[in-house]
Amino acid sequence: MAINFLGSFETVESLPKRRAPEFAFIGRSNVGKSSLLNALVGQRVARTSNTPGRTQSINLFDWDGIILADLPGYGYAKASKTDIVRWADRLEKYLCSRDQLERLFILVDSRHGLKDSDIDMMDFCDANALPYQIVLTKFDKSKKSDIEKIRADIECEIAKRGAACPAIIITSAEKKTGIPELKKEICAP
Repeated sequence: MAINFLGSFETVESLPKRRAPEFAFIGRSNVGKSSLLNALVGQRVARTSNTPGRTQSINLFDWDGIILADLPGYGYAKASKTDIVRWADRLEKYLCSRDQLERLFILVDSRHGLKDSDIDMMDFCDANALPYQIVLTKFDKSKKSDIEKIRADIECEIAKRGAACPAIIITSAEKKTGIPELKKEICAP
């Protein structure tokens, strides 16, 4: 599948008005959004960094007619409070205005499980009827027993929620674990 960078957008108003199905990746700063997107498409297209908050714009990619959105992280970031508030406002506007958004993938670090900011994002999605799915990242850096407990805790949490997809995808961008399952969620007819 071919991948093309559509651009890095500072405002929701500047986003392309394409009607293609869109899938967005969001999560806490440094959870591995850009790395997972790169593993998904099989090449390095999204910029990665060890510095939390590096992705500051809405980055869009056309993946054979499917739009992938790499969104700025929430939670901890090395940025001013003004910038963080501006990002949060832009994110809310994006999520509430993109009719073509098929699913939001909320990435959660498998070493830490759900944090308050993840719960806040899930609450927002449920309140606004935005379909989302939990993706555990960095599987290769966690103990299997820890992963199973975190997975069970998340399954209990999403069972109470209306907009959540019940399937949790466990991934490692480095080891390519879970990439076929993620691809199936996006590319299924």
